[in-house]
Amino acid sequence: MNPAYPQVSARADHRCEYCHAPELIFNFPFEVEPIIPLVQGGRDTEDNLALACRSCNLRKGIHTTGRVPDTGAEVRLFNPREDRWTQHFQAVPDTGDLIGITAIGQVTLIRLQMNSIAQTAARRLWMQLGLFP
Repeated sequence: MNPAYPQVSARADHRCEYCHAPELIFNFPFEVEPIIPLVQGGRDTEDNLALACRSCNLRKGIHTTGRVPDTGAEVRLFNPREDRWTQHFQAVPDTGDLIGITAIGQVTLIRLQMNSIAQTAARRLWMQLGLFP
C-alpha cells in the first residue's frame, strides 16, 4: 500500500476523487494515484496524489487530457487538487448517470468511462443507500 494512503484517503473522505464512489462498499482500499503521471514529470507528493477506485485509475492511466465531443478541442482532465467536483459534475438520481457540466467534466467522464452500465447501476444503489453523493 502506498505510504501516503492514510493522508490521501482521509483528505478524500474515503471516496474516489474522480467518480466519487464510496470506498466503504468495496472490500479493499482504493488506490493512491499520481494526477500528473510520474512519466510526464509529475511528482510523488501529496499535492499530486489522488484517491482513485480501480476503475477510474485503470482508465485514467497516464492520460491527462481528452477531446470534447462537440468541438474536438483538447482539454485537461478533472484534477482533484485544483478543481471542485460539483463545478464539473452532476449526478442524475433516477439513472445514476453523471453529467459533465463543463468541458473538463465531459472529457473526464468519457476518458474514465464513468457512466458504464456497471457504474451507473452501482451509483443508483449507492444513492438509494444514502452513500452517494
